[in-house]
Amino acid sequence: MKILDLLKEKFDNNNFITTLMIIIILGAIILIATSSLVEKTNKENTPDTILYEESNISKNSSEIIEDYANTIEKKLEDILSKIKGVGEVKVMVTLEDTAERIPAINTAKTEEKTSEKDSKGGIREVFKQDYSEQVVINGNNNDALVIIKEVKPKVKGVIVVAEGADDLYIKEKLYNAVKTVLGISGNKVEVFTSN
Repeated sequence: MKILDLLKEKFDNNNFITTLMIIIILGAIILIATSSLVEKTNKENTPDTILYEESNISKNSSEIIEDYANTIEKKLEDILSKIKGVGEVKVMVTLEDTAERIPAINTAKTEEKTSEKDSKGGIREVFKQDYSEQVVINGNNNDALVIIKEVKPKVKGVIVVAEGADDLYIKEKLYNAVKTVLGISGNKVEVFTSN
């Protein structure tokens, strides 16, 4: 109740506008301070936003494809070798395209429309439109772009060479596992028996 009494007393004075302006300014300062803290926390905790150093961006696209293919191969070899009845597994993966990195972009668009009347009753309208884009860079390191999305290359084909694949049941398990994990059609997967 003390707060309500204090507010009534302040509003009853002639300084109503001054008090109202102070409250609005304090509220705006609090909103700005909390929103900037929330933005910093969100940027630090967002796994989808990736910072790439300039050296990574200029990395050869064939190296990126090779690294990605090697990662898939190692993961497949690890999981396929754990299937019952399967021994040592070797996997080869080929990819179709290069990886695509989509940077964050600040866009600014302004439109201005002006109408003028002359003394004879004629109307002249002027329409001005400005559009600009800037790639967002990390404030801490001027060489790092903020990447909002990375599209991985599609799998072109997979060859699996495994001990135990001479058994048709095991071969089918390997075949289905590769199709399921990579989300590819069966015509892109071949399974062979190792020596």
